[in-house]
Amino acid sequence: MRSRRFGKTNLLLSVLSLGTMRCLASESDAHQTVLQAVALGINHLETARGYGKSEEYLGKILQVGLPLPREQLFITTKLPPVPNADTMGQWIEESLQRLKLDYIDCLAIHGINTWEHLNWVQASDGCMQAVQSARSDGRVRHVGFSTHGSLELILATINTDLFEFVNLHYYYFFQRHQPAIALAHQKDMGIFIISPADKGGRLYTPPPTLKNLCHPFSPLELNYRFLLSNSRITTLSVGPANPAELTAPLSIADCDYPLTAEEIEVIERIEHQLTETLSTDLCSQCYECLPCPENINIPEILRLRNLAVAYDMTEYGKYRYRMFENAGHWFPGVKGNRCTECGDCLPRCPQQLNIPALLQDAHQQLNGTAGRRLWGE
Repeated sequence: MRSRRFGKTNLLLSVLSLGTMRCLASESDAHQTVLQAVALGINHLETARGYGKSEEYLGKILQVGLPLPREQLFITTKLPPVPNADTMGQWIEESLQRLKLDYIDCLAIHGINTWEHLNWVQASDGCMQAVQSARSDGRVRHVGFSTHGSLELILATINTDLFEFVNLHYYYFFQRHQPAIALAHQKDMGIFIISPADKGGRLYTPPPTLKNLCHPFSPLELNYRFLLSNSRITTLSVGPANPAELTAPLSIADCDYPLTAEEIEVIERIEHQLTETLSTDLCSQCYECLPCPENINIPEILRLRNLAVAYDMTEYGKYRYRMFENAGHWFPGVKGNRCTECGDCLPRCPQQLNIPALLQDAHQQLNGTAGRRLWGE
């Protein structure tokens, strides 16, 4: 499998990384999935304190051994931001014990999602004090962050110059964070794209409309190729629940060249479908409608509506929409039916969309049983 330099860490990571949130949800498939991933060329394994027993299971697997020397196997774990160093210091020790490691290659502050989180990180007596101490004595080699926050918050966090890498949401169907990719690359940070198959559109199980539009490629393959063709991106997370789900992403693991003419033609077809189907209701994702007095994440709701209407990605839209009001700072904002039709957003919309009506329509299409994150933190 091809590898790329992970920014200023100088680690050479495989272009696909194994995210263990799903494959280590139980011990039964965990060892087989990790073993097969490493055997097929993945050298970067990612876990987190908040992923159930993921660290513990991975530690048992590492103790048994994998077909790759420790110095060629890179482990990332993630710990949430906290306002004090003592708690973070304790968590670092607990992660090392569960993983049965002397050192962690990459430690990410997991979920700098609010401005308060960033303040905790920047405070002189905050959690980074413990992280830097662990880095000084060799228990942690490199430090980065993950985020579900706004673009403005992500850019501000990158500009602290405290971090060597970033775990980022960025996909074909969500390109809002392109400026963060550019800034991180400018600062020579490693760029790790998280959950491209799931958060990127539930592309393991695409609707027939999307499959037909992407032919002769699968939607999953096209999204991976869109990302791998960007040389600024180091690695993409693959989050299989079992070894069988490694097959599709690994089939394109060596395809990290620029997009081909045929792939570009397919992407143009997808874009044409969006503009033709949505017509005057298309939200361009400019974000000028924010802030909303009712705390409605208008652009994200209308993005989900865009995808449902244009590509029949309704199940994905329901999956994400149901997170509103149920996932805290991991997915902030309230549902579209909270709109009071105050009209604040209307003059700010350059496309003159009837935003209240579109929010109500999105709610009718996408609302359902409340959702939550797979692992609470």
